[in-house]
Amino acid sequence: MSDLRPRSFVSAQMVAEKAGVSRSAVSRTFTDGASVSEPTRRKVLAAASALGYHVNHLARVLRERSSIVCLVVADMTTPIRATMVDVLTRKLQAAGKITMVINTETDTESVSSALRQTLNYRADATVVLSGTPPAALIETCLANGQRVVLINRDDQLVGSHNLGVDNAMASVEALYLLRRAGCQRLGVITSTAGTASLVQRERAFVAAAEAAGLQVTVTSTGPTSYASGFESARRVFGRSQAPDGVFCVTDLLALGFMDAARHEFGRRIPDDLCIIGFDDIEQASWESYKLTTFAQPLTAMATHVVDLLLDPDTAGSERRLFEPVPVWRKSVRPNAS
Repeated sequence: MSDLRPRSFVSAQMVAEKAGVSRSAVSRTFTDGASVSEPTRRKVLAAASALGYHVNHLARVLRERSSIVCLVVADMTTPIRATMVDVLTRKLQAAGKITMVINTETDTESVSSALRQTLNYRADATVVLSGTPPAALIETCLANGQRVVLINRDDQLVGSHNLGVDNAMASVEALYLLRRAGCQRLGVITSTAGTASLVQRERAFVAAAEAAGLQVTVTSTGPTSYASGFESARRVFGRSQAPDGVFCVTDLLALGFMDAARHEFGRRIPDDLCIIGFDDIEQASWESYKLTTFAQPLTAMATHVVDLLLDPDTAGSERRLFEPVPVWRKSVRPNAS
């Protein structure tokens, strides 16, 4: 098991000692246009990489904290992620912070390279809303003096703050609502993304159902998208013993599932089929869906992130779960028919 203790701050002098060169040689290596021999440059870069050192460009000019907060985000185009970024950036900017967004739609190495560049500017903090970058790179952020806040990840990194939603509570509540509606054949619609939050919702629902003596059919056909939800409905209703109660681990999946169930298989919602989603995106409230779902308390989470970054006494580790808020609409019967 790797040592998750954060390393102490890495200075240029430490790099110089490891490389066996002078402090000024380290400075010249990281200064564009400065004169340094190639052998010296290679030794300095090797030592810097081994120690996890990143030159502080802003400190050379300002000699003060940068007020930069880096947001590492995946799936920027999805409604829930776009809303989360919007709420976070507004809160951070109101607190006088400068936000730098890294879109992790690209490959992992490109994301890692971009995040390393933020270390050069000594961002005050990094907020990770993504399954990437890997934990090792997040540890580098911690070692270089950054505050790190992880949202909806399952990492257990000493020195970081981990915020999430109580997915298990929502899953158990979803099962209760479906059983109260009289649903007998249950299904879970998930994706192949395999993120911590989605896996937790799926497993908690299945475990609660099995504890009640019920079997659950789990279906996943692709990424977390409307199209995957649509395709999942085609698979589910293309065979016998299709479910009459479904928990979709995100609203996007639920909306696609609903449309296919209604328009291709003639299912009436909620008369023939009850559906529950998760996230409470704007589209879930549209008249054509009226999806019963669970809202992530994004404003409360964003406020907590800002409070953590503004309070110097919150350094250290924290794991906090926020309760999702049930949003009752019309995709589930209020009781057994």
